[in-house]
Amino acid sequence: MEKIIYALWRRDAEEREALNRRLKEDVAPKLLALAAVRSLRLNLQDADVARADGLRQTGTDPQMDAAVQLWVDVAHHAYRRDIDAIIAVACGRIAAWLVLESTIIANSLHPPRPGARTEGWSQICFLKRPQRLSPDQWRRNWQELHTPVAVETQSNFEYVQNLIVRELIQGPQPYAAIVEECFPTAAMDDPHVFFDAVGDEEQFAENTRRMAESCARFIEMPGGVDVLPTSQYDYRSVAQASEIR
Repeated sequence: MEKIIYALWRRDAEEREALNRRLKEDVAPKLLALAAVRSLRLNLQDADVARADGLRQTGTDPQMDAAVQLWVDVAHHAYRRDIDAIIAVACGRIAAWLVLESTIIANSLHPPRPGARTEGWSQICFLKRPQRLSPDQWRRNWQELHTPVAVETQSNFEYVQNLIVRELIQGPQPYAAIVEECFPTAAMDDPHVFFDAVGDEEQFAENTRRMAESCARFIEMPGGVDVLPTSQYDYRSVAQASEIR
């Protein structure tokens, strides 16, 4: 199987909630009805994550409004034509990438329920590779050096790295990877919760320092990353798809 991540932009002058509603009520059912779609997840910027807007980082203007993640048997253009069409007609613009998923932390703390909003909130990050780093150097700095730092310094209860294999539908930036991390609700606006250091100022300072230094090894600022606070909606997992078949 292969995993595809789509980035979605709303139509001109449209409120984001209109896009969210259309994705949940129209797009999701249509995608789930396709035999090619083995799993489906929506990441939506809605009122439930408004408190986290201070954590947004913008490297793309206009920034994407939502993401669709799904698994298919084949990601070739001819095999995903119906998927592209269903998503594209609901948006002003889309981009898509074939990715290689690494699940660093599986969500066993707040398991998703089909079609329902997952507990907490999800941070989606679109990463660009600085030109000063080769692809191999960049991947090593990110996956081998940064991964343990991210696990040790944050309160994330799900952590998924998606290394971009190739672009399927042209995007606004040459992204190298897409990351999804889930955090407790309080982490939206309490940095001590986010950095897993409630009641410990020394640990908080150490965790923020380590995280900043580690990110600087593979993210070039300003503009090297798009960070979106989202609500996660899981509609079907790969395991559930196997049961259906």
